Amino acid sequence: MWEAKITKAVLNIGLKEAVTDKGVLAKASEQLAAIAGQKPKVTRAKTSIANFKVREGDPVGLTVTLRGKRMQDFVTKLINIVLPRVRDFHGVPTTAFDKKGNYTLGLAEQIVFPEIDYAKIDKIRGLEITLVNNADNPKSAKKLLESLGFKFKNG
Repeated sequence: MWEAKITKAVLNIGLKEAVTDKGVLAKASEQLAAIAGQKPKVTRAKTSIANFKVREGDPVGLTVTLRGKRMQDFVTKLINIVLPRVRDFHGVPTTAFDKKGNYTLGLAEQIVFPEIDYAKIDKIRGLEITLVNNADNPKSAKKLLESLGFKFKNG
């Protein structure tokens, strides 16, 4: 019997203001690199959307994929340091699993990470963390995350 484990962690930041202000991309990239310990990749718009003033190919976000030791270090830091620093933290929601058992956690502000200097940030931005695992269903994925030390909300 194989054991369920996390295979990768993916960090995303959506930057809708990067379309108009190119400096935002550099600042957010620097912050995400500090959080992840690895340079982020710029994600670009796949299609043009006139209502949002977005053209195909415009930069709209940043993403980093962590594997191996970096991923393990990041998950440990997330559980032991970052989540306890989140304001009014009572556990992570149990509803954020997809059908395969991958878990996506959204953080409202990047300042909960110890690498981010509060005095140097230009704007508080949200961050999305997806923990991809090899579990085949959400139930076994939840057991895996609980065994790692994640605290889930009751209910």
